[in-house]
Amino acid sequence: MRLANKKVIALVEDDFEDLELWYPVLRLREEGTTVDLVGKEANKTYVGKYGVPATSDKAFGYVDVASYDGILVPGGWAPDKLRRYPEVIDFVKYMDENKKPIGQICHAGWVLISADILQGKQVTSTPGIKDDMTNAGATWHDEAVIVDGHIISSRRPPDLPPYVKAFADELAKG
Repeated sequence: MRLANKKVIALVEDDFEDLELWYPVLRLREEGTTVDLVGKEANKTYVGKYGVPATSDKAFGYVDVASYDGILVPGGWAPDKLRRYPEVIDFVKYMDENKKPIGQICHAGWVLISADILQGKQVTSTPGIKDDMTNAGATWHDEAVIVDGHIISSRRPPDLPPYVKAFADELAKG
């Protein structure tokens, strides 16, 4: 399996978009990636927008971000909560500074905006936050997936197959 040596953080908080968390997690695990669900608390069950649960493996404060090869930020309403945690912002900034894959889909762009890493980047997201993305200095495109170096962005659940493939391909390079 091409991603057997890789470790990825998948951020989790209540009201995540169910498919935007679980589809990438399961696909990456199928390729051998260790994916840890990381939330404010360890062993807490967070509930998605449509009721699908996700129990965190680790808490923000107990994660050595340097031991991970990438990070996934799901969409839904969770990003508006996630961006308020200084640890989450630190994780995203670390991944950006070290050019490790950052996956963001739908409203997850809010977290990257709060981390102040989008200046001059090419991105996509749900059209609902297009203005937020452009106001953060990014150039927004209405496409299924945009890869700008180590930042992989996507719009919404129908775009999950090309999004996760692009993230996995970028992860394989590192």
